[in-house]
Amino acid sequence: MFSESSSFLKGMMLGSIFCALITMLGHIRIGHGNRMHHHEHHHLQPINKEDILKISKDERMELSKSFRVYCIILVKPKDVSLWAAVKETWTKHCDKAEFFSSENVKVFESINMETDDMWMMMRKAYEYAFDKYKEQYNWFFLARPTTFAIIENLKYFLFKKDQSRPFYLGHTIKSGDLEYVSMEGGIVLSIESMKRLNSLLSVPEKCPEQGGMIWKISEDKQLAVCLKYAGVFAENAEDSEGKYVFNTKSVGLYIKEAMNNQPQQVVEGCCSDMAVTFNGLTPNQMHVMMYGVYRLRAFGHIFNDALVFLPPNGSNND
Repeated sequence: MFSESSSFLKGMMLGSIFCALITMLGHIRIGHGNRMHHHEHHHLQPINKEDILKISKDERMELSKSFRVYCIILVKPKDVSLWAAVKETWTKHCDKAEFFSSENVKVFESINMETDDMWMMMRKAYEYAFDKYKEQYNWFFLARPTTFAIIENLKYFLFKKDQSRPFYLGHTIKSGDLEYVSMEGGIVLSIESMKRLNSLLSVPEKCPEQGGMIWKISEDKQLAVCLKYAGVFAENAEDSEGKYVFNTKSVGLYIKEAMNNQPQQVVEGCCSDMAVTFNGLTPNQMHVMMYGVYRLRAFGHIFNDALVFLPPNGSNND
């Protein structure tokens, strides 16, 4: 009798686990699967300089002014030193940047999400940003406090891309049937994607607050699941040579890899000249990047960029 009860309990447990697994996988694989065939773009590249020069100088200036990037940085109290470095460096180049924290922190101004669950923080931050700024900004960039971003390169990459289309781009990774943008390299959404996402945040069948019943799905995968239901798919951002522009590691790590793999072509094998992000930086590395990207200049060299992105009014950027 005891062995029969034991077998029954084991069967119940195995059956429950199997059902939970199917449910979790279903969240990833279902939703507009047939629309994948109509997905027009997958590997996105910036406009080339020749095409930019075909546009009149006045029109270029007007277009450059029309790019308004709102930056979202998700932080926790343990990130205070990174928080300070990000605030003092690259976020000055966003048209507006705000920090979203897991709890109230007196040291820095932030928006309290009242949760330390990263997916819930991300959901709430996107909802807040859309509700408050949907009329003011047309591109939304989300990053970790370990990320360094070159916002001018982001604007250059987005130049001539229509924000009324559902763009969701960065460094893409494939996991089973799901392709998602890694949060390690930063995530960019157009205003149209934000609109579609926010229409689903209140629909738990399509955009659940909790991902898996057995193990937790990362927040960037959760986002991809929700966006997939809205007909928005991950785009890999590359330069004209096919190199990633949203990078999930630091410059130092990429250089080390290039030295091992391509010792004769370290620079060419490392990174794109138009890189938008690097990740995994310490506070000191943030300041070094700021110096190299924005302050160091070679005397006698004049750079005639086809586009100029002016800083936001009242900003104290470099």
